[in-house]
Amino acid sequence: MSLASSARAFERIENGLVIESGRARRRPLRVRWLPYALLAPSLLFLGLFTYLPVVRVAIESLYDQPHGTGAAVATFVGMGNYAKVFADPAFRQAALNNLIYAVGTLLPTLVLALAFALAVQRSTRFASVLRTVFFFPSLVPLVAAASLFFFIFLPGLGLLDYYLAKIGINGPNWLGDSDIALWSVIGLTVWKNAGYYMLFYIAGLQNIPRDTLEAAMIDGANAWQRLRYVILPALVPTTSFVVVIALINLLTSVDHVIVLTRGGPSNSTNLLLYYIFQAAHENFEIGKAAAATLLSVAVMLAISLGSLRVMERGTHAKA
Repeated sequence: MSLASSARAFERIENGLVIESGRARRRPLRVRWLPYALLAPSLLFLGLFTYLPVVRVAIESLYDQPHGTGAAVATFVGMGNYAKVFADPAFRQAALNNLIYAVGTLLPTLVLALAFALAVQRSTRFASVLRTVFFFPSLVPLVAAASLFFFIFLPGLGLLDYYLAKIGINGPNWLGDSDIALWSVIGLTVWKNAGYYMLFYIAGLQNIPRDTLEAAMIDGANAWQRLRYVILPALVPTTSFVVVIALINLLTSVDHVIVLTRGGPSNSTNLLLYYIFQAAHENFEIGKAAAATLLSVAVMLAISLGSLRVMERGTHAKA
């Protein structure tokens, strides 16, 4: 092939135009619209099942529909439903419970997930068995796990009280004591989620350059120093992602609360999602439930944006 024919065969694409031998010809219409056509189904589903419901909830939060009588008698109240939510002691209690639940669950779950990942990161048969054992609780449906723990926490008859009695300890009423019930729910959540988040940490550990760890060992760093100064900083983006997933999961899970305590005793385990459920389906306060829902969505959005910014900083720092 001559140089002239090679030059004629050379093409590049700029702004939807094919540049060939100094001449521009427009790409076929179907080629230019193909990416948008491929994205259209996903965008349609995203709009119909994500953004449209949020808009609908935002509109509902501005109206008062007493006792579920329908839109025909709905009256515009503006920010009145938000004022009712903030003035409701049950909402403040649910928000405080959610904060305690999130912190009390997140910290031990992350520590256990990282410990599990460090224990099973090597490709051995024993590590594979441990990986399966640690991951198994995450495969159990939340309702089934709550039912299992309900029998474990039964006062005087459950497995926990049975083994405590063997060593001469009388167990408390794990789900009936307002000072302990929320921590019992936290224990269930940690047991269920630690193995799932372990998988993300395993992936993060595999992305740490082996040369970096070997250099730290040559410099005399012990296991704790390698963990503190090499592994943990390298896992900041992974941890940020896990925190987002965990917090969203904590804010959107309520099945175990319904099975174990139904928000009791004395609202000690009432979480925001169960508060919204009660407002909408038990008290028929649709506008108030919509306002509380929108506040929860705003919190999740703020958490997601903050964590994404942390992940971006971690990525730029590594680069």
